[in-house]
Amino acid sequence: MPPEEVVWFVDWLERREVVYQCNGGWAVDALVGRETRPHRDLDVFLDERALADAVAALRERGYAVVDDWLPVRIELAAEERRVDLHPMRILPGGDGVQALLDGGELVHRAADRTRGSIGGRAVVVASAARLLQLREGYEPRAVDLHDLAQLRRLER
Repeated sequence: MPPEEVVWFVDWLERREVVYQCNGGWAVDALVGRETRPHRDLDVFLDERALADAVAALRERGYAVVDDWLPVRIELAAEERRVDLHPMRILPGGDGVQALLDGGELVHRAADRTRGSIGGRAVVVASAARLLQLREGYEPRAVDLHDLAQLRRLER
């Protein structure tokens, strides 16, 4: 997933004033301020009210749905580009509530959102502490170990 495509999608979200939060490896690199590894996809939590429009915009750009696990997530791909959308119900204070596969919910606090930079473009991301929390509970892959090392450096 090239940084130019991340910037395009963030521009699209922000022009529409959509509440969003980049997560995953791109969020880590945004906090670091540079690309530290190749990225398979862009993970974005976004206001569920913007989901249909976001999917339509990605389809117009050549993306097609490859995984549909709504209401939890939907992933779209076009050649080397992938976007993994996670809809959130936005609460009055700005916190986002994401559905989970087991029927539970996960709250993404507005207070845990911060700014990072991708390709020189400011983007909304989860804080380093929150990104560390989101990586708990599963066996880390090589890219996860890389991201964890980056996040731990940021926390020092």
